[in-house]
Amino acid sequence: MKLFMASLATETNSFSPIPTGWSGFREHLYTKEASRGEAGLYAAAVTLWRRRAEALGWEVVEGLSTYAQPAGPTVREVYETMRDDILNDLKAAMPVDVVLLSMHGAMIAQGYDDCEGDLLARARAIIGPDAKLGLEVDPHCHLTEAMLENATAIICYKEYPHIDVPERADELFTICADAAAGRTDPVMRDYDCRMMAMYHTPFEPVRSYVDRMSAMEGRDGILSVSLAHGFPWGDNPRCGTRTLVITDADARLAADRAEALGRELWDMRDDLRRFPPMDEGLDRAVASNAAPVVLADFADNAGGGAPSDSTYVLRAIMERGLRDVAIGTFWDPVLVGMCMDAGVGAVMDVRVGGKIGPMSGDPVDLTVTVRGIVRDAIQHLGKAEMNMGDCVWLETSEGIHLVMNTRRTQTFHPEAFENLGLDLSGMKYVVVKSSQHFYDGFAPMAGEVIHLGTPGAITPDFANLPLTKRDGNYWPRVDNPFE
Repeated sequence: MKLFMASLATETNSFSPIPTGWSGFREHLYTKEASRGEAGLYAAAVTLWRRRAEALGWEVVEGLSTYAQPAGPTVREVYETMRDDILNDLKAAMPVDVVLLSMHGAMIAQGYDDCEGDLLARARAIIGPDAKLGLEVDPHCHLTEAMLENATAIICYKEYPHIDVPERADELFTICADAAAGRTDPVMRDYDCRMMAMYHTPFEPVRSYVDRMSAMEGRDGILSVSLAHGFPWGDNPRCGTRTLVITDADARLAADRAEALGRELWDMRDDLRRFPPMDEGLDRAVASNAAPVVLADFADNAGGGAPSDSTYVLRAIMERGLRDVAIGTFWDPVLVGMCMDAGVGAVMDVRVGGKIGPMSGDPVDLTVTVRGIVRDAIQHLGKAEMNMGDCVWLETSEGIHLVMNTRRTQTFHPEAFENLGLDLSGMKYVVVKSSQHFYDGFAPMAGEVIHLGTPGAITPDFANLPLTKRDGNYWPRVDNPFE
């Protein structure tokens, strides 16, 4: 057997003012040897696939692996150049038995609403109808017709936060390897749940729902079950939540199970988590007897395409006179460079946040002391290393501690603060610029966790999304989109 594998990943916020270009991809991961020891989320799948394939004595050909932090649409030339690089390597590798791709889903480029479907269709045209084509994607994807028509199997991560990337990659390899050997005949069917929501898997009722999905797999001809959460801020005709079932040669079973799971999710809609407005959430934090209270600045999550420099929560904290607050990470390469030049112990007048656009709020002028500096800082999401770039810790005289960094990224782990020497156990409040990926790292040390429905680039107002390419027939925009 011969395997070709590659990875091309980003998530596109159609309403972000930040273009996704060469610097975005080359800053994080850009190599054709990612499986040889590269760290990070989008090296995990190709690393596992190489190990599985070589253990079976397969020949392995590795194409480009690259990832960019979510932002606005990818520049057309950038997408086409990377896509064609992968496809040219695939042509050179022919004939192949299996192609495995790691992508994000919800990647949009100038002129392309569906980059995943585009790449899969072009790959299928090269490899022909008999070779097996597998795709692993983030659940925050647009599950499109082109993806379903051209792939042999698609698997979404099940967990949010995404701590199960290697496990899902392993399952995809097994399904495609069995299909290539003639042991199975995978058939996929999906179901449109007509919903826009966030499905946080550590919490009920979603936790039990995901566990029931997993329990179906490997029984009664069902090979895989996925929930495609959808990415609400990506303007795509297929934006929204879908269930996906893969069976062994039984299309009716796949369709029936996908619909049953979709209807079950619909019945749970009123029990899904709500996000209190910022002021309400801060009131709850102040009234809490737990410490530290971890507060998620939901709408300034770089992982959803936000700038990670909004000041809404910072201003609200200052207006309330709250002390012993840690907040981060703010993306500001210029300010980080100034603070590094000044050195630890320097007292400086600085302007924080509000730089990228209206969704960032207004800048805040502060007098701060530089308390810590770290170059090339690392934090973790599960076992994956996530590079933060250079970081500085700034303290105000009012007892507010800010972490600034040079690589736009969300806050995944307490390491984002602790790398600099900031002891979170001494804080009353910890504000993280993240929607949910922080949870696995921060929940064990938190007295309470509150997700704030903050203003910003990805505010969780699902009823009023400015979508132009899909119809408005979805919940919660309408009460019952099935009528």
